[in-house]
Amino acid sequence: MKPFWRLWKKSHCTWRSRERRSFLLFLAPSFLGVLIFVIFPFMDVVKRSFTTAVTSEFVGASNYRTVFANEAFRLAVKNTAVFTIVCIPLLVVSGFIAAVLLSHISSSGAVKSFSLLTMAMPTAAVAIVWEMIFYKPSFSVLVISYIWKNIGYTIVLWFAGILAVSKETIEAAQVDGAGGIRIFRYIILPDLKGCLFTIVILSVLNSFKIYREAYLVAGSYPPKDMYLLQHLFNNWFVNLELDKMAAATVCMGVVLFVMIFILQKLWDNEM
Repeated sequence: MKPFWRLWKKSHCTWRSRERRSFLLFLAPSFLGVLIFVIFPFMDVVKRSFTTAVTSEFVGASNYRTVFANEAFRLAVKNTAVFTIVCIPLLVVSGFIAAVLLSHISSSGAVKSFSLLTMAMPTAAVAIVWEMIFYKPSFSVLVISYIWKNIGYTIVLWFAGILAVSKETIEAAQVDGAGGIRIFRYIILPDLKGCLFTIVILSVLNSFKIYREAYLVAGSYPPKDMYLLQHLFNNWFVNLELDKMAAATVCMGVVLFVMIFILQKLWDNEM
């Protein structure tokens, strides 16, 4: 007869093995979807970035040199970077202020639901209305359209983070004589860092999806201050310059990966 501890160890290992298999089976569909719809297509783009568009002849880094020497590419990169740098702080701060105000309203359910209406409004209507307000296509139209379109989910995420802050900790700090600024800095703000990270990542990714608004108000060849990477990619696609588009896409993918990696490291160091 086997000792009890051996039987327990065997049953424990069997349970852990079943748990591990269940976990892997649970993740398998998501991993398969990412593999098929993200990793494989991106690998194909990387391969195309080293070949010609028509004959698929290997040309090394020639496509990358052509892209970096392209004046339209440099203009689009500059405008897209400026657009992201301007929009992200405005969206994060305005969403946080709105969420704080909503958290102090007793009947905020209807107000919170109303904040999501900005996401439901058609992109064409939003862009055209703001173009009519400014009388002409401009960089400001893109900024306001972006904030208007994304402010809804930003408010909801901030609001959820604020509600998750421990009220008992805040009350204890108030009893100890801590003021509002100290409570915000040392209690509320640290608890909202995870929420801030999520909002920033989503906002950065969405800043590369503003092409529809720019196209609706200014067409494929807008004023120079509105010419974004999305315009450049669309024009290259129409002209069948797929080799240039593939090289630029790889560069964008690397930049986005590095940005997210740096933000993740900064967030981990602060936790």
